Amino acid sequence: MAASSRSLLRVLSRCQSQFFPVSCSSLSAHRQLPVRSYAAAAKPAQKEKKEKKEETGQEKVVKEKRKIDDRDRHKPYGLTAWAPLDDVYFVRYYPKPVYEMPVAIEMLKNFQKLDFTPENQPVYINLCLDMKLEKKKKVEPFVSTMYLPHPFKTDNNKVVVFTENPDQARIAMENGATVAGGAELVEKILADEITADFYLAEPDIVQKLLPLKNKLRKKFPKSKRGSVGMNIPKMLALFRTGHEYIVEDVCVNTQIATLDMPKDIIVENIQAVCKDVASHKPTELGPFIVQAVICSRTSEGLCVKMEDLLPEQPEKA
Repeated sequence: MAASSRSLLRVLSRCQSQFFPVSCSSLSAHRQLPVRSYAAAAKPAQKEKKEKKEETGQEKVVKEKRKIDDRDRHKPYGLTAWAPLDDVYFVRYYPKPVYEMPVAIEMLKNFQKLDFTPENQPVYINLCLDMKLEKKKKVEPFVSTMYLPHPFKTDNNKVVVFTENPDQARIAMENGATVAGGAELVEKILADEITADFYLAEPDIVQKLLPLKNKLRKKFPKSKRGSVGMNIPKMLALFRTGHEYIVEDVCVNTQIATLDMPKDIIVENIQAVCKDVASHKPTELGPFIVQAVICSRTSEGLCVKMEDLLPEQPEKA
């Protein structure tokens, strides 16, 4: 009986190996293999991408910034009140005050006395500009030189004149040029032997000055800035005593006076600068100057009203 049972078990084991070829040892070995727990997603086809982009493009809606008119409100939008009631308050909870120009200048003079700072410190004006024109065009940033009614500099600017005409060079030196000459000055300027505040040139010699373009950069003579022309005495009169300001991005930050100058003189200089800046944009397209802030070297900035500084806009028919 025992022999028959053994033979039966042998037959069953051989049958099991034929019908189930995977053994326990192979299963255990299979479990020990490394398993990847993540996988990179397959890249979608280009057509699917285009379809998704079209869908998202249709879903997106351009939200325009809504301008809130605070004039008829009991308080400004997002702020506590129009004016603080206490002497000490958080500035961020109230609108920034806007002063009349004479009042703001008088406040700067009082700040100087309280802080014991120099009386002859410079006074700056910062103008925020609206550069937009018609049909999505913009005013290009520019550099301008103008006459101030009351100059605050004690020394004249140094001016170099490029000309190949000996008579014009003599006229330039008689009218106050620091140096006057031809293309031989290029090497001296590159070697920093000659430096100046402004560089003027006649139209015929501009092509010979191209090696100086990277050296001079914004000071390189250009007809748009009025530094290229035939009337050398007129150009020298402007650039020797003129005041230059630069538009960077959408702002103009320039000195307009010193704090020890009379209040009326400072106001006249500010009006002259604002008038020159506003002339670079047609008045029918709206005001060019959006905001004006004045300050001294050691004081905070004060917003000033622009009604008296901007030119009158033509009435629309």
